Amino acid sequence: MGLVRTLRSVASFAVPTVSRHKRQIERAANISDLRAIAKRRLPHGIFDYIDGGAEDEITMRRNSAAFQQYEFMPRVLRNVSGIDTSTTFLGRTLESPIIFSPTGFTRIAHSQGELSVARVAAAHGLPYCLSTLSTRSIEEVAAVSTGPKWFQVYVWRDRALVKDMLARAQANGYEAIMLTVDTAVLGRRERDVRRGFTLPPKLGPGTIIDGITHPAWTWDFIRHEPITFSNITDPNGGPTNTAVSLSYYISEQFDPALSWDDLAWFRSHWNGPIILKGVQSVADAVLAQQHGIDAIAISNHGGRQLDSAPAPLDLLAPITQATNGSLPLICDGGIRRGSDIVKAIALGASVCTMGRSYLYGLGAGGEAGVEQALTMLTTDLERTMSLCGTRTLAEITPELLAHVPVGRQ
Repeated sequence: MGLVRTLRSVASFAVPTVSRHKRQIERAANISDLRAIAKRRLPHGIFDYIDGGAEDEITMRRNSAAFQQYEFMPRVLRNVSGIDTSTTFLGRTLESPIIFSPTGFTRIAHSQGELSVARVAAAHGLPYCLSTLSTRSIEEVAAVSTGPKWFQVYVWRDRALVKDMLARAQANGYEAIMLTVDTAVLGRRERDVRRGFTLPPKLGPGTIIDGITHPAWTWDFIRHEPITFSNITDPNGGPTNTAVSLSYYISEQFDPALSWDDLAWFRSHWNGPIILKGVQSVADAVLAQQHGIDAIAISNHGGRQLDSAPAPLDLLAPITQATNGSLPLICDGGIRRGSDIVKAIALGASVCTMGRSYLYGLGAGGEAGVEQALTMLTTDLERTMSLCGTRTLAEITPELLAHVPVGRQ
């Protein structure tokens, strides 16, 4: 008994977690750990679809590597006892400068898909942007989320279909649209080519073996309703609106004729902010400002479209300068730590996105994994601000950063 009392005086006893998988999630230290868990838990083709980029994946790697070009120049003795990460974006006060990016076909990571992500975002009052190619509908997401919601728009040749989705989003309380402008054609994602991966996956010996060797994902998959592109209906009145038939229709529906002139059409059919997602040059950022766009997302689609496109972080400072700091900027791509968010804000970003980060969490542990991914970023953001001597986002300025000398990069 004396030994027990001695131990109690110097240590506390942890309550054991019975679930091995839950223990793994709880012990994950960063987004990279969640990615590793998701890689083990998901079938190979599913993981590669989430994790991969276009062609040689140069741009995808640069998106994250760009943050390593900068080091902090921290200030001390600044009384950082109270850190405030809140900001205002498009008229909304947010508890942190984080937006949940649109991701298509989210239910391949977990059966709850977009519903899990929307619930986590709403719980923290952060915007969640639902993809046109979502596997839960505009209405389903609205039913579980009282938080700020945006709708991401892929522009089809069939404008009646686009008009219908805009009307549904407006009727269900979505506050802004994110018009994606970097998909004149689909990028070539060579991991998917090598896997023979399609949306949805076609059954064959490889996929069957993959499913057997990943039983947790497979059991979750077969116990729930079939995965479809829930926002799309077949305008030709085909026999089914499953993703199997619609995937071919969708691949032919991206409108390569989309131009600046089309923005007037969107203004006439949407009453709210319009964000351009996919801006990759200073010249286009200036044009967006001239056309009255409310905000832009500097984005290369996570490195999934044009390989060798610029990293969003590298465009922040020149676009901020060219637009006189008056155009709200979203840094979309490569965010894996709270310190990345601080660097992006220092260079001119208003807010940053998480996309793959929450998909890794979703694949690793469902809704709890999404919550953990967000917690990792927000606590790391607060820690980095404290260590840099910045108490508010307004105090995060370009003077906080210095280029890492080339020899140390």
